[in-house]
Amino acid sequence: MTGPSWLAVGFAGLMLLIAASCVTRLAVWWLRGRGTELDADGLHILMGMAMAGMLEPRLSPLPDTVWRAVFLAGAGWFGWQAVGARIRRKPSQSRCAHPVPHAVECAAMLYMLLPAKPAARGPAMAMPGMNGPAAVDNPALALVLALFMVGYILWTTDQLAVLSRVRAAGTGHGEPYAASAACTSGPAGLASRRALAPRFAACYKIAMSIAMGYMLVMMV
Repeated sequence: MTGPSWLAVGFAGLMLLIAASCVTRLAVWWLRGRGTELDADGLHILMGMAMAGMLEPRLSPLPDTVWRAVFLAGAGWFGWQAVGARIRRKPSQSRCAHPVPHAVECAAMLYMLLPAKPAARGPAMAMPGMNGPAAVDNPALALVLALFMVGYILWTTDQLAVLSRVRAAGTGHGEPYAASAACTSGPAGLASRRALAPRFAACYKIAMSIAMGYMLVMMV
């Protein structure tokens, strides 16, 4: 099963834009101290570049073996954060409020990378679902991961609605708007300081989940 080339190129360009926006978010955090989730933004910089390289192999700056190590480390980090979140009473404002979805994203990246074969030239990765028949050992797992992405999209969209209501209530009382940097920590996790573009953060996560879901479906 293959997808149209123009869609793959479009998704690749979108992933690079998301990676660039996350670089900007980290720069604004560094210069102005605005609240953001450093680990999540850093992950999505790398994920955006890797996904762009999967969709368009000429865009990949690293060999697939390096990407595997990166996302294996990412899965370990966010998995550890998920365990630690059950122990810590007060979440850190600079770390992801909900690490489980990001751990699953790293696992999905590993799954997509493992069956990929190195490109004939250069370090780029060849995405089986984009360039030819799918060659995966367990397509059911790809489908489960794709369904998770759909659920994450719906959940993040719901959090956007929650943030809109919180913002409307805060504006109505003349108070500054405060929300979590990820825009997905829910009303109970609203940060005390002004967050950096939480609605934009949620939107780019939705876009990235759509692209990842598409790539996974192409492998089924």
